[in-house]
Amino acid sequence: MNYKILLIFVIIIFPACTIDYKNSKKKEILLKNVFKNNGFALVYNDNLYKNKIINRKLEDRQLIIFQRNLKKGSIVKIKNNLNNEAIIVTVGKNAEYPIFNNSVVTQRIANEIGLDLSQPYIEITEIINRSSFVAKKAKTFEEEKTVAGKAPVESISINNLNSDEVEVEKVKEKKFSYIIKIADFYFENSANGLIKRIQDETIIKKINLKRLSETNYRVFLGPFNNLISLKKAFNDINLLNFENIEIIRND
Repeated sequence: MNYKILLIFVIIIFPACTIDYKNSKKKEILLKNVFKNNGFALVYNDNLYKNKIINRKLEDRQLIIFQRNLKKGSIVKIKNNLNNEAIIVTVGKNAEYPIFNNSVVTQRIANEIGLDLSQPYIEITEIINRSSFVAKKAKTFEEEKTVAGKAPVESISINNLNSDEVEVEKVKEKKFSYIIKIADFYFENSANGLIKRIQDETIIKKINLKRLSETNYRVFLGPFNNLISLKKAFNDINLLNFENIEIIRND
């Protein structure tokens, strides 16, 4: 009789444990499956709309971006890759804008993260687990703004100890040097196969392959030392409609 009671107890409890395990694994997978892209933002102004470079308007003070890969209402972190300042914003309606740009941001967003208009290089990261964010949604902009750090000091001028001169910090200007990351592969043969396809189907003939580790091979273009050549190469490779081409700083 005791064995029967024990068997019933196991049957009732075991399925519940199994379901909890599956749910926890599913949640873990969702948290890892986030969209991330590094590239050049386009800072909105009305002339872009008037000249039909962008087909929708943005208000200067909005915390909204246009991003072609994400649905309206998605929550993302925008990070200025040159000074590591970041902010949480929302993706707006679908919009058309130059294929070279990974997003369109408002002037407010650009100002808050100190975006350099000559190199508006940002990282976009989708926030999948919104539970912690939703609780803070009603807070003011200053409360929801996050700052990851300040621009590193590249060089410091030392004052003369025998004078009254004040020590001055000098921030070195960021050199323009970027690569276009097309894809990463586990196997070198797969990477070489993509290189051949690009050479066969586009005008691009110089494609680079870098071994990052024993199981990671990167296919990329560049480096490029000016915006014109970077844009041209990006537009040329985009003819193949790859899903998530990234622009990466060549430090």
